[in-house]
Amino acid sequence: MTLESDFLVIGGGIMGLSIARELRKSFHGSKVVLIEKEDHCGEHASGRNSGVLHAGFYYTADSLKARFTRDGNRALTEYCESHGLKINKCGKLVVAQNEDELQWLDELMSRAKKNGVDLQAVDQKEAESIEPRVKTWRRALFSPTTSSVDPGEVMAHLHKDALAEGVEVHLGVRYLQRTATGIQTTAGDYNARYIINCAGLYADTIGRDFGFSKHYRILPFKGLYLYSDEPAGSLRTHIYPVPDLRNPFLGVHFTVTAKGAIKIGPTAIPAFWREQYKGGENFNSAELIEILFRQAGLFFSSNFDFKRLAWEEIQKYSRGHLVSLASDLLQGVRKSQYKKWGPPGIRAQLLNLRGKKLEMDFILESDDKSMHILNAVSPAFTCAFPFAKYVCQKIGPLPK
Repeated sequence: MTLESDFLVIGGGIMGLSIARELRKSFHGSKVVLIEKEDHCGEHASGRNSGVLHAGFYYTADSLKARFTRDGNRALTEYCESHGLKINKCGKLVVAQNEDELQWLDELMSRAKKNGVDLQAVDQKEAESIEPRVKTWRRALFSPTTSSVDPGEVMAHLHKDALAEGVEVHLGVRYLQRTATGIQTTAGDYNARYIINCAGLYADTIGRDFGFSKHYRILPFKGLYLYSDEPAGSLRTHIYPVPDLRNPFLGVHFTVTAKGAIKIGPTAIPAFWREQYKGGENFNSAELIEILFRQAGLFFSSNFDFKRLAWEEIQKYSRGHLVSLASDLLQGVRKSQYKKWGPPGIRAQLLNLRGKKLEMDFILESDDKSMHILNAVSPAFTCAFPFAKYVCQKIGPLPK
């Protein structure tokens, strides 16, 4: 069987669904097909992320992340409110732990102003009025537009909307290889006038089949959250530390979920194959060999001190260590409160082979037949709607 379409989207995460919906709007009358290898959309990063809608002040003004996070926050907030989906407008405090970190609060405020993001400088007393248990050194930053949603609920509703808008969503269909006019899958051949690769953890491998991702490889990192047994409402707002702006990770922090529960994390533990969620689950020997080779190279030479990062993150498998790190941000944190691990997620982080660095921004490569979303990491969930419009604009007129 060969299925023909105008557009074929590979991957049913939030990026894939958002792009498929936008293609239907931008290219009127076009046939849009999306394939997803799992039995449900959002089974991987999109359904396993923190659920935080970011505001957009972490990113330099020249980045795609800065361009899309602010508008994406507004668009997804409006989407959730208009469809009656859960959203917790709890805001976020970014706190300093010593004198040296105050300069980084100033840097974040500068980025917020350049990006047109509402961010408020508060002193210690003002921070405590927002969250009485917070620990900060002299001052902090408050982001009123940061919020939380339920990722699974959002993904289910986006899937339903995509179907209602005319997108064909084919579940349980796995990409196998490229063909002369399209791709081969476990359900037969799919031919398309244009292909968009949103395959997340496998975006680089699919990209290489099309002649792209020559200097990039996905390096997976495992994210774990530890849940508190304190009752909902025990924490009023997200509490984040000042991040290391050289890396794309935000450090261990407190997240208030859409339902008001508290969790700490995430980790960024190097994984040994792409879908290494638990133990030997989804074991792939070829991926293990390749990723160990990449990690070994970075261990001895990288521009972000992979050796230090790996050691710091591996220690976070310890519940006591993770709670201890979090306790620097909040009063009254005890190990006995944190016993339940949440579902693990895997971050599909892109590694630049030539620069031996982790890519901080979204990375896309394309030609007149296909586009490949190679690096769509946090805050991709927040950015999905404006990012989808950007993709459609880059495609231009419908290819002949």
